[in-house]
Amino acid sequence: MRRRVALQAAVSLGLLALLLGVLPWPGLRAAWSRVTWGVWLGALAGFLAGHVLGAVKWRALVNAGRAALRPGDAAGYYGAALFANLCLPGVVGGDLLRAGLAARRTGRTEAAILGGVADRLSDVAGTALLVLGGALAARGVLAPTAARLLEVLVALGALAALALVLATRRPLARWPRRLRRPVGRTLVALRYLLRRPGAALLALGISLVMQAGFVLVNAQLGRAVGITVPLAVWFVAWPLAKLAGLVPISLGGLAVRDATLAALLAPAGVPVALGVAAGLVWQSVLLGGGLVGALVWWWHSGGLRLRIPQPVRSPAGGSAAR
Repeated sequence: MRRRVALQAAVSLGLLALLLGVLPWPGLRAAWSRVTWGVWLGALAGFLAGHVLGAVKWRALVNAGRAALRPGDAAGYYGAALFANLCLPGVVGGDLLRAGLAARRTGRTEAAILGGVADRLSDVAGTALLVLGGALAARGVLAPTAARLLEVLVALGALAALALVLATRRPLARWPRRLRRPVGRTLVALRYLLRRPGAALLALGISLVMQAGFVLVNAQLGRAVGITVPLAVWFVAWPLAKLAGLVPISLGGLAVRDATLAALLAPAGVPVALGVAAGLVWQSVLLGGGLVGALVWWWHSGGLRLRIPQPVRSPAGGSAAR
């Protein structure tokens, strides 16, 4: 684990050092100086508004597995995950943290894990739909690199869907003995989720609104640093850069996402320095949002006194929130 984190840190820091060393520093500094505090705070507000919707979506998916997670707890655990994304390798670290906290509170481990997976999949699906829409609107500007990356993502999505179908159809008796109990309980939670298709449709709709909002925020940041391209180009470049940042080769996509964004904007006539500058400004927004998430978690935990949630047994024998 430590070696993997060290390797991811080396990739992010090495690529970041390469970008800052090769690109003209005066151009980067001039681009960043154009971003006023008003623009940056507006971007932070947009980021936080999107994640308020994200917390609602995550809670709905977890509760689809009969977890009974309360709104206040969902907000606190979601804020903790936003902060953890700054410290742990990739978004998976934050996802695992909030799932663990939700599982301890509700006693429904499978629902918490399955809800987190469904939440992440809805984000990826929503992002992919935005890319497809942007690609159709910007056919003449879509670079061959973006087209190939989109083909790879579609293929990976199809393979993941096929693997999920095969896993759910495999008889429980054919799983290794030590995995039968968790697999069986996970399949039960999955059946509860599938019986509530409205929750899945709501999640996809919220994901589309969230990701579209983030694209608009980044387009505004891009205009602030001096990037002038059609909005459709942003709906192709930014979601693809975000998906590239999810590949677990760096710390939370740092530098990989920024370099990918610059490469995808370059065919539209955007200087690489401006693309990298816009990506790093967004990185600073992510940092600010993570710190706000830490404050939400701190407030939820009772300030300076950390409160560890414990499940409470309901009279019927199940678990309920305290």
